[in-house]
Amino acid sequence: MKFTRRTILAAASATALLAQPFAAAAQELPGNVRLVIGSTSTGGDTYQNSSIVADALSEHLGINIKVDAVGATEAFKALDRDSRGTTLMIFHDQSYLGNLYGVRGYQDIFENYTVGPTVAINPGNAYLVPKDSPYQSMDDILTAAENGERVRVAIQPGGVSEIGFSAMKNAARVRAPGSEENIVAVNTGSQSDKNQAMWDDLADVINGSIQANEQFTQLPEDDQKAMEFVWITARPSTLEQAPAEGMGDTTRDELLQYASPETSVTLDGEQDFTFDKEFFFLFNPEMDPAIVEQIDTALTEIFEAGEIQERQKASFFIPNFLPSDEAREHLQNKRGTYEQVIEEISTES
Repeated sequence: MKFTRRTILAAASATALLAQPFAAAAQELPGNVRLVIGSTSTGGDTYQNSSIVADALSEHLGINIKVDAVGATEAFKALDRDSRGTTLMIFHDQSYLGNLYGVRGYQDIFENYTVGPTVAINPGNAYLVPKDSPYQSMDDILTAAENGERVRVAIQPGGVSEIGFSAMKNAARVRAPGSEENIVAVNTGSQSDKNQAMWDDLADVINGSIQANEQFTQLPEDDQKAMEFVWITARPSTLEQAPAEGMGDTTRDELLQYASPETSVTLDGEQDFTFDKEFFFLFNPEMDPAIVEQIDTALTEIFEAGEIQERQKASFFIPNFLPSDEAREHLQNKRGTYEQVIEEISTES
């Protein structure tokens, strides 16, 4: 058979056409995507934040993304089963803190998954006391521990709720070695459980949030449910990006009084401990890197457009987009800091 220039070009064109559908499939998200989250609540901050991001991506890419609140264990299992890009995950710092605290079901996300872009911060992680408490500040609490008083702190162990408690113990250790033994955990469950522990006088301090607990700080002191903020863990630069009106009847400037540097919980005697609750994507490690790139590119364009930031701030989230490579480096550095804190007080916990 004689091969002419025309037949060679035709064969090459046919080959290219056959290859195109497979190339497209390997580089793009499918039309229907399940976005699992590490929470079972459809009213919590993880669901709210994930829905904002899912809606923006759906509209931008012309696909359907459904948020599925299955909880951490089931979310990781679903991600493990699917490398095609039809299942993605959004979670927050709990995903690596659970592993640091040895919580069952939490693997090292940096070894077992592909960590994707960050999308937002919830600056609301906080600690509160009864409004009539003898402890009206973190300095009061740490001084009490130094003086031999037992301070009971209600937390949900193994993650975001516990890291601030670990920081308290570490700060007590730095200020007065041995006094960390007087900062003791009261292990509870949900936010309502922590609130109830305070109201039942089973805890002197509780972990809470600006969003969930601000309403109780507006009650008069003689109300059994009245609370007072003593510490907000977010970086001041994060909290400063919140709307000036703050949350409820507490302005941003009032909230900043409970954050570093106005409220100091030392990390090492020189700098303060801070913690931003950050939300980010997690991917199956065998998923095509081109899909990660597609998500990074889409989110870059979405955040450049600016509309998503307004939606996030309206829900008291701080926009915080970092593409995958930057996000991984940032989160690994963050984990390293908290790992050191946990190790410092591990013999006492």
